[in-house]
Amino acid sequence: MTPQQARAIGDFLTAEIEGEMKTTLRVIEHVPDGKLDYTPDSKSATALGLIRHLVVVDAWFLNCVANGAVAPDANDKALADGIMTPADGAARYRELVGAAFGRVCALSDEQLATELDFFGMMKLPAAGLLGMMLKHSIHHRGQLSAYLRAMGGKVPGIYGPSGDSQ
Repeated sequence: MTPQQARAIGDFLTAEIEGEMKTTLRVIEHVPDGKLDYTPDSKSATALGLIRHLVVVDAWFLNCVANGAVAPDANDKALADGIMTPADGAARYRELVGAAFGRVCALSDEQLATELDFFGMMKLPAAGLLGMMLKHSIHHRGQLSAYLRAMGGKVPGIYGPSGDSQ
């Protein structure tokens, strides 16, 4: 991928990510405080687990792109442990994901074109990892949004109004 192609893809995906970040925050903020241990099945994550996962992994993906390398984050547990409420999750998401997103937006065309090794499973340009981040985030946000009504909460508008937001 040429640097110019990476810039075009990166610009498209960062615009998409910016919009999705706002939606993810709305979903997190709509999680009822007293229902954080809710899970629809023993194999599923709890609501609090999904909030923590969204915060930590969205920031991780973006920081990997900004760092120009994919590596495990040894600080994941510490970042997640401080999140005990939806408000904590939203604040930490704004802080960590917002900062990482700013770093990505400042990358050069050449940095976006840099090939990254994703744990030996695949190699892709840094701009391509943004697409992977976007899909991962939307997937887990969808899980969390599906929990909301069962927890007694309301579903915010995601891609238009919801039955609860009209």
